Amino acid sequence: MYVLKTDNLSVELNGVFIFQGVNLDIQRGNHVALIGDNGVGKTTLLKVLCGKVSQTGGKLEFGISREEIGWMMDEQVDVGLTTIKFLYMENEQCYEVKNKLENMQDHWKDDASFIEEYNNTLQQYMDLQGYEWEMKMERVAKELGIEQEWWNIPFRELSGGQKTRVRLARLLIKEPQMLVLDEPTNHMDIESVEWLVGWLRQYKGTVLFTSHERDFIDKVADITYELTDKGTKRYNGGYSFYKKLHDEEQHAAEELYKKYNQERKKLLEVIQTYKQWYQKASNSASERNPFAKKQAGRHAKQVKVKEKALERLDNKKMERPRENKGIEAVFDAEAFEGKRMIGMKDVSFSYHADAPFFQHLEMEILRGDRLAVVGKNGSGKTTLLKLLTGILNPLEGEVRRNPQLRIGYFMQELDQLNMENTILEELLELEHLTQEEARTILACFLFRREDVFKKIKDLSMGEKCRVAFVKLYFSEANLLVMDEPTNYLDIRTREQIEEALAVYPGSVVIVSHDPYLLRKVANRVIEIEAGQVSHYKGSYTDWEVSRKLSPEKQKLENEISLLEMELVDLYGQEGENLDKIKEIKRKLQELKDSM
Repeated sequence: MYVLKTDNLSVELNGVFIFQGVNLDIQRGNHVALIGDNGVGKTTLLKVLCGKVSQTGGKLEFGISREEIGWMMDEQVDVGLTTIKFLYMENEQCYEVKNKLENMQDHWKDDASFIEEYNNTLQQYMDLQGYEWEMKMERVAKELGIEQEWWNIPFRELSGGQKTRVRLARLLIKEPQMLVLDEPTNHMDIESVEWLVGWLRQYKGTVLFTSHERDFIDKVADITYELTDKGTKRYNGGYSFYKKLHDEEQHAAEELYKKYNQERKKLLEVIQTYKQWYQKASNSASERNPFAKKQAGRHAKQVKVKEKALERLDNKKMERPRENKGIEAVFDAEAFEGKRMIGMKDVSFSYHADAPFFQHLEMEILRGDRLAVVGKNGSGKTTLLKLLTGILNPLEGEVRRNPQLRIGYFMQELDQLNMENTILEELLELEHLTQEEARTILACFLFRREDVFKKIKDLSMGEKCRVAFVKLYFSEANLLVMDEPTNYLDIRTREQIEEALAVYPGSVVIVSHDPYLLRKVANRVIEIEAGQVSHYKGSYTDWEVSRKLSPEKQKLENEISLLEMELVDLYGQEGENLDKIKEIKRKLQELKDSM
């Protein structure tokens, strides 16, 4: 049974299509991902489905009523609204009557008219099944892990993961047949995303969601629709399946386009040849030379035949497939000659004297490291980056930076951009780039033609992030320190950034909640939890596997990593302490044997 169908749906504004050619077929129980570049119209499409924006063309049909659909869209929330009130307000009528009851209880009067009004209000609440609604809300909140200590916290102060749980609870109280979610993983840490994945996978209803998180799409979606400026295309499966088929289609389209061009070129050459033959025969033709006259006639006929063939070919004219330019980066920066870029020794830091944040932190960044920093929201990832870059100074301990070190720092706030510059002017602040080189680089990152003359202040958040990354990447830094560089970016741009980082010759420290990015880039991982930093050898994929180990085995892994770091430190010191080196080697062997 279908839940939602569209046929050639479109929205046009001032003569310009926001989207067109949208064909969806969503059946009961489907989990559907809607993907596409930033600005292609995904959120507008969801607003059409929920009735907030009117379609200008095509058909839209529901197999259920809109009231049976739970819509989780980006919404403005009253700053002072507590979490419990945010939940209650989904049923506005019950909420108002409940408020009136509570207010009357707080200002009780022992007179007949007041008591009569109270009893009438109570009856109204019971007629609305208010107590059943309260019980349902408490049950749903418990199922979603919404703790009572959140209830009196202003909703805006909750973490991204907590907000998503509360928003879901508001929807589920009404027991919808379908959920529509717009970027549900925004601002969520890895643990919260994993919770949402698990919850959605066991959810029996229908789900339609937009997302740029490829790992999330892989784990949740059984159907993926790509929205482009031409319309929608359906793929059965998650992102990986879509990517495989899409790449195959792209390759096939390129081959067809090549074949089309070859056929057209051949026809044009043949037409030109016959025209030359016709001209030659025509010049020789006369009543005394009937053979040349017949030849001219045959050549003229062949010209018309081939021109008709060319016309038929041009009627089926193929557009050139969209080309994704690779990153062609040339780095003139001097090679980093040392081994250690940054070393932290016994570092402690706190924002408040009575609440230590980091204590006795030991870590180092070596040449060639691609370090992923992971942890829950609020665990201290950004604080660690600021300690590494020198924006914050430790209260105790030492941060040693190699004199050759040149750090490029990507901040979520994008403070490093001049909002009055154009995109091209911003990149040309890197004095070693010519205008031609700058425009070529910007084209690789999807800023083409007149786009480069847009002012930074007029760009979307995703476009600003793209500019900030490009400027950082080509800044001649030998260590890139990046805090959530792919937030607000669509999938195609994320893949461009992954490709860029894969060929970057320097070192990288990156905070991100995008597993696809971290799997491709990271060769080391540190995890921050409750002020403690755990070191993991190997890639982000290795770390994902290690999370499934027992706590005892994880502890051994951490001890081994710290001892190996200490051993590297000793080898780098003048007058090596051979006895200590021998002792650490012995401990390492014991730990490895015990695993």
